[in-house]
Amino acid sequence: MGSQVADPGAIQGEDTGGFLSRERIIAGPGFNRWLVPPAALAIHLCIGMAYGFSVFWLPLSKAIGLSAAQACPPDMSLWAELFTTSCDWRISSLGWMYTLFFVLLGSSAALWGGWLEHAGPRKAGVVSALCWCGGLLVSALGVHWHQLWMLWLGSGVIGGIGLGLGYISPVSTLIKWFPDRRGMATGMAIMGFGGGAMIGSPLAAELMKLFSSATSVGVVQTFVVMAAGYFVFMMGGALSYRVPPTGWKPAGWTPPPAQAHNAMITQRHVHARKVWGIPQFWLLWMVLCMNVSAGIGVIGMASPMLQEVFGGSLIGVDARFGALDKEQLTAIAGVAAGFTALLSLFNIGGRFFWASLSDKLGRKMTYVVFFVLGGALYASVPGSAVAGSTLPFVAAFCVILSMYGGGFATIPAYLADLFGTQMVGAIHGRLLTAWATAGILGPVVVNYMRDYQLGLGMPREQVYNQTMYILVGMLLVGLVCNLLVRPVADRHFMTDAELAEEKRLAHERATAAEVGLGRAGVGQTRPVLVWLAWAAVGIPLAWGVYRTALSVGKFFH
Repeated sequence: MGSQVADPGAIQGEDTGGFLSRERIIAGPGFNRWLVPPAALAIHLCIGMAYGFSVFWLPLSKAIGLSAAQACPPDMSLWAELFTTSCDWRISSLGWMYTLFFVLLGSSAALWGGWLEHAGPRKAGVVSALCWCGGLLVSALGVHWHQLWMLWLGSGVIGGIGLGLGYISPVSTLIKWFPDRRGMATGMAIMGFGGGAMIGSPLAAELMKLFSSATSVGVVQTFVVMAAGYFVFMMGGALSYRVPPTGWKPAGWTPPPAQAHNAMITQRHVHARKVWGIPQFWLLWMVLCMNVSAGIGVIGMASPMLQEVFGGSLIGVDARFGALDKEQLTAIAGVAAGFTALLSLFNIGGRFFWASLSDKLGRKMTYVVFFVLGGALYASVPGSAVAGSTLPFVAAFCVILSMYGGGFATIPAYLADLFGTQMVGAIHGRLLTAWATAGILGPVVVNYMRDYQLGLGMPREQVYNQTMYILVGMLLVGLVCNLLVRPVADRHFMTDAELAEEKRLAHERATAAEVGLGRAGVGQTRPVLVWLAWAAVGIPLAWGVYRTALSVGKFFH
């Protein structure tokens, strides 16, 4: 698959470490790099269910009452609700798990990103599987004993740590396997995170339907079954990870000469501990935060936004939202569900499309497109709403959501271009604190602006207009930060001695034989193995797309 160059800094004769250690997964000659993306997808498709956890809110809100929620006293505090066993939880209280997911994802990725670079993707993937699936089991006990704090601890905190480690576990490895297609490689994996809910949400709905009874809403059993299934997939992905030998490159590929056609792509490496003091890191932090804040705020309000803006026109009735009866409200809710499903398809497709396109356009120009085109589309939404034009409204949000997903998938390659590949996983982990911030900022802006304008007596179909202009402002801030990005100054890069020491800590070797693995991996990878690996992740993803397409069909119908 390519040439192998010995690492002068590698120290031979050390203990090879345990089965999960990084040096045990150095690929031998003939290993097919196309086996690595399915391993990453196997993990991301599982942890991506975090996006679809809202499918559990309604059943959990009537876990005691079963047919209808047994409401808690209006004056009950959130603290009391954490421990009560006498009444059903409020959906707003359950929704805090969604916030915990993404705050813990960002913070755990930042805290343990450096450890991941030294321990390797296999160990990180196994820890991620134990945390994510173990968190689901703790949540199952929480539902069984009706303890809300156990749901927060299980899926929110423990599961959130699994999210962070699982999310960044393949980034550095994929970038090193695909130096010629960095954007495409990370786009494939991070596409899986967006696709996890497409598989998990309908699967959870079917399982709850199967396990529900006169005495149970079926969530406990669903958590247990999904934890078991996810564990198998995630362990399969983690154990399939391989890292390239030091100095490996694809056959026939030559790295672009430094400062030749793109000064933004470095051949040197920055240590993760230094990035906090580098201006380019904070510029990209703002770039990601603004792009995500604008998109994530809309995702959470997509369904009510469509219903309130267009009201009865969605089902051919000339009436505003507030004038619809219960049957009509149910009908437009079904249309809005199709709209949300359509957005999820564009979110996922955009991750692969835009990240792959960034290999041609360059990362900086790709983000210029995100901010300029995104700003224009947000600014167009109020006009579409006032005119009652559904098609331009829907089309604008589809493209916006594709760029929201594309921003996640492009940022790891942007980081590798600027800071090098040696510690890009750890640097990416630190940058994900921007996602945690955006996960709070975006929904707060959209939700509070909506409530504020409703409080002023503004018609429902107009309450989002001002919000759209605020989101345009966020994108303009992101655009300015992106335009300010310049190549990293020489003083920030590791010296040769520092790089050699970092490679020693990361247990890098030039060949698998150097760690006593002998002829491990010798011989070409059988093509059938590559096809089977892709089928293992492709079939569930195709099923998820199919189920989502059925919902989309309701919208177009």
